Formats: sequence, C-alpha cells, structure tokens
Amino acid sequence: MSGLIEIPSSGTCHYDISSNSALWLEEQRARSLADYEILDSAPEISFDDLTYLAASFCNAAAALICFFTPDGQWVKASWAGTTHAARLHHLPRHAKLYDPGLHTSGGILLQTGAAGPDLAACKLRILAAAPLAAPDGLALGSLLLLDRRERALTDGQLATLSKLTAQTTRLLELRRTLVGLSEANARLGQQNMTDALTGIPNRRAYDHRLAVEVSRAGRTGDALCLLLADIDQFKAYNDEYGHPAGDTALQCVARLLRGALRPYDFLARYGGEEFAIVLPSTDLTDALMVAERIRALVAGADLPHRKLSVSLGVSRLDIESGPRALMLAADNGLYRAKAAGRNKVVIGKLREDDVAGSARA
Repeated sequence: MSGLIEIPSSGTCHYDISSNSALWLEEQRARSLADYEILDSAPEISFDDLTYLAASFCNAAAALICFFTPDGQWVKASWAGTTHAARLHHLPRHAKLYDPGLHTSGGILLQTGAAGPDLAACKLRILAAAPLAAPDGLALGSLLLLDRRERALTDGQLATLSKLTAQTTRLLELRRTLVGLSEANARLGQQNMTDALTGIPNRRAYDHRLAVEVSRAGRTGDALCLLLADIDQFKAYNDEYGHPAGDTALQCVARLLRGALRPYDFLARYGGEEFAIVLPSTDLTDALMVAERIRALVAGADLPHRKLSVSLGVSRLDIESGPRALMLAADNGLYRAKAAGRNKVVIGKLREDDVAGSARA
C-alpha cells in the first residue's frame, strides 16, 4: 500500500482488519446496509448531485458514491466529465474499485496505484476516497474522486470533500429514518386491518377485500360467493362462563374457520360473534359445500366448557345488483338459518324492498 497518505477527519473507526475479524466485519456491514435499503436501489438525484459537486469542487475527472460488498463495491451514483462519461457508463454496478480494507480509520485516503481492475479499465486513478461511515464508525462505502493523473488536493478541496461526505452520510441517515417510518406505518396499517382478539382481518379489511373481489369478478366474469357465519346463542355462553371464556371461544372458532378455507379465500371477523367469508371463483354449489363443512366442523369441535354451533347464510354475486345485494342476501340467509332452529346453512334471497334498496345504492 505504498503511496497511501491518511488525512484524519472527524470520523472515528477502531476496527482490526485481521483474518479473524474480516468475516465479522463483513457481516456487520451487511446488516448496516440492510437497514438503509441502499444496495441495488434505484438512482436518486440527491446522490447524483453530490458526485457532481465533489468532482466540480475538486477539479476531478469523475466522482462515485459506492458501498462495500463482499465482491467489491456497489456504485450508487456517479458523475464524469465529457471525456470519461462513456467509460464510466460501462463500469459495472458491482465493481472492483479498490480494497475496502483501506478504510479502517475514518480519514480521507489519498492513493496512488491502488485502483482495482474495473477502475483501471476506465484509465482513471483514485485521487481520494472519503469514507461513508455508520454512526458506530464502521465504513460502509466511500465518496471517490477519480482523475487521470496523480496530484494533491488543496486544503480547501479536502475541506469541501469532508463536508460533501458528511452530507452524503446525512442522506443515508435520513433514508434509514424513512425506511423505519415506512415499516412502522406498514405495521400500523396491518394492526388497523386486523382484529386484535382473533388475529384475522377485521371489518375494515373485509370491506376493502370485498370491493376488490367484486371488481375482479366484474372484469373476469368469475363467480363470487359470500358466507356470513354467526355463533349460535353466544350471549348465553358469555353469561354462563364469562367474557374471558367467550373470548377464548371466538379465537377457537376463528382458527377452525381459517383451517377450513383455501389459501385465497378471505375470512374476517365481521363484528361480535359474526364472521364473513369471501369465496372467489366459487359458484353457489361449491359455496354451499364449504358452508356445510364449516358448520359440521364447528359443531363437532371440542371447545372449552361445551360445544358450540354456527348458522350460515350463503349468497352469490349478481353483477347487475352489486356488492350490497350480495351482503343483504347473505344476511337474509343467516337470519333464516337462525329462525329455522340454528346450526343450519341457508341460501339467502333478497326481499323486494332489499332489491329496491340495492338498485338505489
């Protein structure tokens, strides 16, 4: 590594690049880069602008922002003057630019003769390599300045390079913050669409999924059926054994229903002791078979305290009438199943006032 001069910057790194620690270092670096979701990400103008500014202030032929991988460096952003733009354009995104082990102390490295094979093919030398470090000091990558000849950077250029490196690091930290917020929002969204007691989708998720499936059925012409299931005499069960026992019973029934369905069927807790089941690409005959299987499964299950049963209403989508009619028909079937003695499956039919109401909706 002759020709290497280190100019300390504000960063501090204290990592031993020995054969015993190299693998650990790579694993730490990979975990840090995963937090930023930076590797193989799409081009971003904010990073491109920083390479332009670095090359312009330091009168360099080109500049790169790259991150260390086990195979070399992954190039996030680059800029080159007219003479070298075409050559740099052909640089692989995963390139061998130089030995990342040089970055062990957070300083700006000025090198001669240390370029890797991919960079040498561009007929450019590394003028300076400023490390991009994680908060713990681990070098994740670098801001590289490239030129055709060896020369020294002025104090002002070095200061500018340090500031641009700091700005790049701030962009990385902002990116990690946004990634964290995105994940938190996704978790929050999942919570808002999930019933806390049973762990299955809730009414909000059901409303969304039903609209999606109705729209799909309208495009494809596939059949779509809906089941509404209600646990029979659940209030009496709660009164006799208490609400904690009732909660356990709801969880057990939800597991039974979920186990009886296909992966692409949709089960939701509609409210209270009532469940909704959307059956895509299912005609009325098959929907009745699913409903009867569910009814028998629950009736035969050994639940805490005593057995329970469910009543089910079944309906098929009529594209002319729409999703509201689908729901009203299933609800009508459920009402009739309850009225007929419970623990039954009944096909729902719209009443005349339901038909009029659906048409107005």
